[in-house]
Amino acid sequence: MSEQQIIEQLQGDDVEAIREAAYAAGNLRLESAVPHLVAQIQSHNIGVQEAADRALRKVGGVTAVRGVLPLLRSDDAPIRNIAMDVLREIGADDFDSLKQLLHDDDPDMRIFASDILGTSESILAVPPLCEALLRDPEVNVRYQAAVSLGTLAFPDAAECLNKAMMDEEWVQFSVIEALTKIRAESSVNALVKALDAASDLVASMIVDALGEMGNIKAVPLLLKRLDKSPGPLRNKIAKAIVNVLGGKSLSLLGEKDRLRLRDYLLAAMDDEDEDVQNAAMRGLASIGGAEATEAVLKVAVTLDPDRDHERLVACVHSLADIGFNASVDRHVRGDDEHTLLILVEAIRGMPSRHGIDVLRGVFWDKPRDAQRAMSTVLAERCDPSDRDFFIDVLDRHNDAHVLKAALHYLGRRAKAVEAGERMLALLEHPYDDVKEAALDACIALNDPGMNARFRESFRSPDPLHRMMAVYAMGRFDVDANLAELTEALEDEIPDVRKVALEAVANVCPFTSERLELVVPRLHDENREVRLALIELLGNCGEGNVFPYLIQALDDPDDWVRVRAIEALGSLKDSDAVPQLVALTENAGHLVLLKVVEALGAIGGNVAFRALLHLMESEDPEVQQAAETAAARIHEEQGVDD
Repeated sequence: MSEQQIIEQLQGDDVEAIREAAYAAGNLRLESAVPHLVAQIQSHNIGVQEAADRALRKVGGVTAVRGVLPLLRSDDAPIRNIAMDVLREIGADDFDSLKQLLHDDDPDMRIFASDILGTSESILAVPPLCEALLRDPEVNVRYQAAVSLGTLAFPDAAECLNKAMMDEEWVQFSVIEALTKIRAESSVNALVKALDAASDLVASMIVDALGEMGNIKAVPLLLKRLDKSPGPLRNKIAKAIVNVLGGKSLSLLGEKDRLRLRDYLLAAMDDEDEDVQNAAMRGLASIGGAEATEAVLKVAVTLDPDRDHERLVACVHSLADIGFNASVDRHVRGDDEHTLLILVEAIRGMPSRHGIDVLRGVFWDKPRDAQRAMSTVLAERCDPSDRDFFIDVLDRHNDAHVLKAALHYLGRRAKAVEAGERMLALLEHPYDDVKEAALDACIALNDPGMNARFRESFRSPDPLHRMMAVYAMGRFDVDANLAELTEALEDEIPDVRKVALEAVANVCPFTSERLELVVPRLHDENREVRLALIELLGNCGEGNVFPYLIQALDDPDDWVRVRAIEALGSLKDSDAVPQLVALTENAGHLVLLKVVEALGAIGGNVAFRALLHLMESEDPEVQQAAETAAARIHEEQGVDD
């Protein structure tokens, strides 16, 4: 389309032709089309408006900017909005016109110009915006100039923004936000100086800004303000100091400043603002002391564990960082179970042993729920010298949670062989989870004597005893217990045979000796045993299992065949393709879908042709699966002609 044709169509009445011409004008960056595109922006047809909008953005340049600028004076708000959006993108192409607009008699035009300059991403916008900020008589122009300087975020703007801190409150709001974004060191003094004459709201914003800017230069200036500031502002100042220094660095303050700040942080814990409270907690966690513990606990006990979970976790972490002190000791020995449970979690994270020793000392005096929480923490934190306490727990306690914690400690952490008989006794516990914990603890001892006890237990007429014994012997030493495990593969109870399979076939690649032991289970009368063997063979994924997976394709149970098919798909051995294709003749729906998936994974010409055939299936699901699998082969592997 020629330039003349574009201009003619833009002046016509055919909507589609106008849109086509606008599209062409944009692609050609046709400046001569600008007046006509500007006219079409004012069209009542949204499609035409959008096409003209896009074209003007593409054309850009001085001509486009000057063409759109008059639309800012339109009485039609949507037209003004479109013009603003276009100029925010292309306005930087004509700084001179925008700077002239900053001196327009209409304050709205000056506001628009300030806004557009703020999106220019150019440092050239800083001087005219600074002039508008400091000299424009209209407060809303000055406000917008500060907003735009913050959007640009060039450090060069800091000087004029600092001066504007003496402006009226409405402008100060935007100036503070702008300085926060720029983070210039020179602004710290200006912000602090402005505190003297600032309203309560502005003072609060200044302090928040100093905290967010994170400049350490603000700390001594803020510390000086603490004593002479009103309560709410003082709390904000304390928060800002913590935010600047971070909790850990508060310890670097001099003792006098640290203790003074501690008092203000304690007071800030009563502030209604959660952000102030959270900052105070972080500060107190670093400074420490019994009073800090009391203040954090006062907040923690009021929190709902579900609704206020994150804040409660923050309280626990703060208490842990504060550490053990007289307050912790008193509350742990006290009668308030809710407070105790919070402190138990905190003691888990305390580096010293003091809290652990106190928990152990008061354990038997506390109610069941508290003992459960305490036993978990004690099992994690106690060292091997505490084994007598946990052996006593096994003798005296009957709660499953507490017993499991004790078993975990004695078996895994303390390796307390002397508790072996007590652990074995708990294999008779009525709860399965306690039995499992006791069995794991016995195994964790890694004691030859315990292995011998399980060999004896394997001769028990009780199937559960035999199953636990087989599991334990498999974990202790398969080779040393191979005779018993081989015998277990023929046990009358399927669950015992399954556990024996898992014990014998626990290594990859399978040795020929191990394979000879387990492959007879391919014909086990119990489906679950056969499934267990197929999953073990498939998980091993080594070539020597291939013949047995092929055998499993003839299993009478669909699920066994499915697992064998999945394993063959994982092996990606093309030798499996003929057998898999043969299955498609009489396979059920589930098996057929799995065959399709496996053929897609294995790939190759034969698999691809089989999938093409299956794409003609009467079953829509099979059709779709075959299409997906064939596409996978074509994309990943390619197919020879």
